[in-house]
Amino acid sequence: MSETQNWNIYQAFVAACPANRDRVLLETATGHSYSYADADRESARLANCLVELGCKVGDRVTVQADKSPQVLWLYLACLRAGLVYHPLNTAYQASELAYFLGNAEPRLVVCSSESAALFTELAAELGVQRVLTLNSDGSGSLSKLAMSHDDSFSCVPRAADDLAALLYSSGTTGQPKGIMLSHRNLMINGETLVKEWGFSHTDKLLHALPVFHVHGLFVAVHCVLLSGASMLWLEKFDAQVVCKKLPDCTVMMGVPTYYTRLLGAAEFDAGVCANMRLFVSGSAPLLTETFDAFEQRTGHTIIERYGMTETSMNTSNPLNGERRAGTVGPALPGVELRVVDGQGKQLPAGEPGDLQVRGPNVFQGYWRMPDKTREDFTEDGFFNTGDKANISEDGYVAIVGRAKDMIICGGLNVYPKEIEQLLDDMPGIMESAVIGVPHADFGEAVVAVIVVSEKQPLQARDVINFAKSQLANFKVPKRVFMVDQLPRNAMGKVQKNLLRERYGGGQ
Repeated sequence: MSETQNWNIYQAFVAACPANRDRVLLETATGHSYSYADADRESARLANCLVELGCKVGDRVTVQADKSPQVLWLYLACLRAGLVYHPLNTAYQASELAYFLGNAEPRLVVCSSESAALFTELAAELGVQRVLTLNSDGSGSLSKLAMSHDDSFSCVPRAADDLAALLYSSGTTGQPKGIMLSHRNLMINGETLVKEWGFSHTDKLLHALPVFHVHGLFVAVHCVLLSGASMLWLEKFDAQVVCKKLPDCTVMMGVPTYYTRLLGAAEFDAGVCANMRLFVSGSAPLLTETFDAFEQRTGHTIIERYGMTETSMNTSNPLNGERRAGTVGPALPGVELRVVDGQGKQLPAGEPGDLQVRGPNVFQGYWRMPDKTREDFTEDGFFNTGDKANISEDGYVAIVGRAKDMIICGGLNVYPKEIEQLLDDMPGIMESAVIGVPHADFGEAVVAVIVVSEKQPLQARDVINFAKSQLANFKVPKRVFMVDQLPRNAMGKVQKNLLRERYGGGQ
């Protein structure tokens, strides 16, 4: 592709659109259908509205809104207008939101009516120009404003490295990092996945994922839009609802928790999956036991793949070929992977070490953090993923650990340092250590081990309630243990491996 071309990924969606634009793109659980033509018209109205509101090319638009077709139209509108889409987990609380708005400096915030008062207050403090609302039923001040706008809009040309989206991933220091994803990052990764997973206009994707992170927004939605397929749009995952809807679908993407919950549903069997051609799992490790149990129950082998917010997808087990349990498959076309030791020397096949990745899928760097960007990239352009892995002789990658102690709870990233900093500020807590322990449903559960001041005794419930008032629900410790002191090594570092061994059961 020429560097002078328009790299705006919306143009790629248009090119892949069915010739008959009245074909269904999205169907909701309640039976409402939206065509490709509807998506084009509604996103055009929103794009015109955003421009009239003063949004200029490169401006950030922050969105914390419940999953709805209208949120998808808003995402497409931002792409068309050359704006940078900045989605936020709907569980984030005030202290978290204040950081994101202050750091991203959006031109506009879109939120639910329930959150409007909070965002209006934050916007006034942080200099955000406008707050508009968008609700799960499609109502809100943004929708009302957009209704009167024209339903055609000329797609703004974008260069390959121009930003399409800004997503945040909390760092081990507790300070979230803005991950800059370009139009080329998203376009090439999406087109690769369509080819590798065999997507076509005959597919119907069961979409039960949230749309505020890479998995649900870029991987799932882009595979549909870049292949002319359709999707069944569920607001959330419910095993019983999914069992009823799967017979009408051909593909499902989910986190491992979805698959364990399906296996727990008595009605889930091979008959339910008779029309399915593909199940894909990601965002957290898929246990071999789940992989095997799913195959025995349905006759389908789940494709496990591996990606990150910073890179979208890096690897995938093959559509045609061995889907190897306990691995995330070989590198995708165009993606280079290597495993290195602590000095950066490449290790031979089969030896575990630090996983690094290079390719057109890798992000542009951290928003306004040039030093951190330089720190996380090698001189020859590889990104240090922070994951421990080994690569077999035939190229299959196995993720064996996470160098940065990240916890993955229900497919969502939780960084212990962020929670520890919060808990350490709570009156009565002298120090804390946060770990992830195995959990049958969530994959990992957040557990806090704390040392309490004798002068101000606390109960576990006090700590959990405090965390709930400050953090998104998926970050709140499921259990809290009180100890006299935290175990430390000779260098004074807390030995979290010992804590995981001690408190890893009973979940």
